[in-house]
Amino acid sequence: MSETIDTQPVDENKLIAERREKLTALRGQGIAFPNDFKVDSFAGDLQDEYADKDTYTAEVIEAAQRRVKVAGRIVLKRVQGKVSFVQMQDMTGRIQLFIHAGTVGDVYEAFKGWDMGDIVGAEGVLMRTKTGELSVKVDGLRLLTKSLRPLPDKHHGMADVEQRYRQRYVDLIVTEEARRTFMLRSRIIGFIRHWLEAAPRRFMEVETPMMHVIPGGATAKPFITHHNALDIDLYLRVAPELYLKRLVVGGFDRVYEINRNFRNEGVSTRHNPEFTMLELYQAYATYNEIMDLTESVIRDTAQHVLGTTKLEWDGAQIDVGPAFRRWTMEDAVLEHNPEIRREELRDRAAMAAHAKRLGVQVKDGYGWGKLLLEIFEKTVEHTLIQPTFITQHPVEVSPLARENDTDKGITDRFELFVNGKEIANGFSELNDPEDQTARFQAQVDAKDAGDDEAMHFDADYIRALEVGLPPTGGLGIGIDRLVMLLTNSASIRDVLLFPYMRPEA
Repeated sequence: MSETIDTQPVDENKLIAERREKLTALRGQGIAFPNDFKVDSFAGDLQDEYADKDTYTAEVIEAAQRRVKVAGRIVLKRVQGKVSFVQMQDMTGRIQLFIHAGTVGDVYEAFKGWDMGDIVGAEGVLMRTKTGELSVKVDGLRLLTKSLRPLPDKHHGMADVEQRYRQRYVDLIVTEEARRTFMLRSRIIGFIRHWLEAAPRRFMEVETPMMHVIPGGATAKPFITHHNALDIDLYLRVAPELYLKRLVVGGFDRVYEINRNFRNEGVSTRHNPEFTMLELYQAYATYNEIMDLTESVIRDTAQHVLGTTKLEWDGAQIDVGPAFRRWTMEDAVLEHNPEIRREELRDRAAMAAHAKRLGVQVKDGYGWGKLLLEIFEKTVEHTLIQPTFITQHPVEVSPLARENDTDKGITDRFELFVNGKEIANGFSELNDPEDQTARFQAQVDAKDAGDDEAMHFDADYIRALEVGLPPTGGLGIGIDRLVMLLTNSASIRDVLLFPYMRPEA
């Protein structure tokens, strides 16, 4: 019997030693780690196909005599004399193996010594047991992989959250919710790709460099690496934005990339040093059309993948079905801060005084725009539970966004917030090369003054703008945070297969 049947704690080292002895015996027989078993069916597919018990009765299934070959990991094992029941798990789900000594022959005695976690291959005909469970009546059984480490106790699973993140390979075996989350993540990304590429949107997926000579596309601190052959420092990309817009200059009017970005910043329930973004650019679109697109892709993804637009996220009830609220940053700050008068919003001295009163850090280089953003983040952001577009960000904090034609100092930009968390960022792109040059220079000045998140000056990007970037709208959606929303995950680590962790001692 498997050692996990015993409810008394057993020393793990002893169990591993016993399993190694079994592996040594298999090696001696020349049957360790075979690689010639071919699968023709998956557990979850079979369960779905035969889910209707009224149609697929035990008699109907027996009459069909359908043979299948399945493989997976033993996650439950009950030996009852000459009859045994095994729950076998593959990537799609579980199916029961009905194993009779008289049917599988000599392998039955060996099977009784196999352990939880071992990977087996089984073939036989489908049947339904007296309890109504779909099973494989096994007539061929092989041990494909000997597991040397016992799985966590089936009653307690992986109680240590950090261990779940470090040993995701075990977590996926024993935690159904983890498997569901990452299967949903795959479906979410797959649907978004299909949605973007389908008519009438017709976006084209592209790939851009992950190592940059000049970091750009976002105000963030980059990771630095070194290219030995060229003897130059390179930066892991903080965003693909400037390369994607070069492609729009080149005539690819609608491009997107689902990309990995790297930012040398803090780690939290919302932040990981590497993360996944969807970035897209659409020529001849304004930020208003991009807001429409953002709202539609989130709503349609929820409806297609989950079958509903009503979601729960970290205790909050969210509905992405109705139209998302659109609210200017200035109006939001005024509503949540009645002490601030509208005429003070663009008065640097007045905003600095309000910021200090609110406990917001004020640096010498901050203009009224940066102070407005800081006050917004302090007093408004956490209150935005239902999907809300915050629009019209200051030029000072939007170095790549187009300035509004009639309201100077403000850009045609939005950020989408859900449950107090930023999900997306988009704007009408700045395509005036002279204006972009001045903004890059302002960023360089800020960097020289000590802002290690300010942008570098990218002369080649200016040259691309001088060739001519059509009027363009751009969007970035944080895929990890979107998956958090759609899977009700409180931490970004719950939606990353391998989140950043400090090395083990």
